[in-house]
Amino acid sequence: MAEQRTLILGGARSGKSIAAERLLSSEPEVLYVATGGDGSSDPEWAERITKHRARRPASWGLAETIDLVPLLAAPGPPLLIDCLTLWLSRTMDALDIWSDLTRAGLVEQAIETLAEAWSSAARPVVAVSNDVGSGVVPADAGTRLFRDLMGRLNTTISLNSTTVLWTVAGRTLPLT
Repeated sequence: MAEQRTLILGGARSGKSIAAERLLSSEPEVLYVATGGDGSSDPEWAERITKHRARRPASWGLAETIDLVPLLAAPGPPLLIDCLTLWLSRTMDALDIWSDLTRAGLVEQAIETLAEAWSSAARPVVAVSNDVGSGVVPADAGTRLFRDLMGRLNTTISLNSTTVLWTVAGRTLPLT
């Protein structure tokens, strides 16, 4: 799996995380990178995190962060990044985009930096991301910006991946 960069796309609750975990199931060590925070302020989110943790082998490590560039640059066991959608929303939070949408260029810069690190990852990496662009056009500017940036992020990472998979209803298909 050396130099393998796999992106798994799909809708919400489509089976993306399970597909990613299956891809890496034969690896004795994996660093699971959770980008969604710890769930301490949201009981429903905390329950989702508990379910994800219960599925993972005890030998897998955990990093809860959106600082992905150093992890991609460092040698080590394969990375499973779950997920890029939460990375984007938390990056937008950290850069205070929601209060000033004109700052979107900062996020585009972060996407480019992430893509460069992804392209030269020092270890195998699998990332999960939601496809949010197949629905209706959102009514408000902030949600439209998020949708557009999500599309840009997915496209950029996809074009720098060795494998791209689409997951729907628990089935995973290769995109060529």
